[in-house]
Amino acid sequence: MAKKSLKPKEEEASIDMTPMLDIVFIMLIFFIVTTSFVKEAGIEITEPRAISASPKPKANIFIGINASSDIYMLKKKINKEDVRTTVETMLLENPESSIVIQADQKAKSGVLLDVMDAAKAAGVKNISVAAEN
Repeated sequence: MAKKSLKPKEEEASIDMTPMLDIVFIMLIFFIVTTSFVKEAGIEITEPRAISASPKPKANIFIGINASSDIYMLKKKINKEDVRTTVETMLLENPESSIVIQADQKAKSGVLLDVMDAAKAAGVKNISVAAEN
């Protein structure tokens, strides 16, 4: 009869990476879902000064009006008539969006009012005008 050797089997130590990958993947999804994307106007303006100006932390759509009263959204110049449709399209992505209008201090107030009216007609509830404090 042959004798069996009584050597203990050596086990190879390894770390299972699956739970860690699952956690990293879930965190990635969480950060993507909770990220707020800002739609910038895309122009540099000189904001008017206002003593009563207060910061608005949750604005994610910006409309810019430069000194020659040109309107900019999403880094492109648009017509006054296109403001409403552009805002409506942006509201489809995030219905709770708020708008900040960044009007240059030399821009015509009539253009500012037209932009505000178009944004309200599109269904925006929170519209602010940017000012420097």
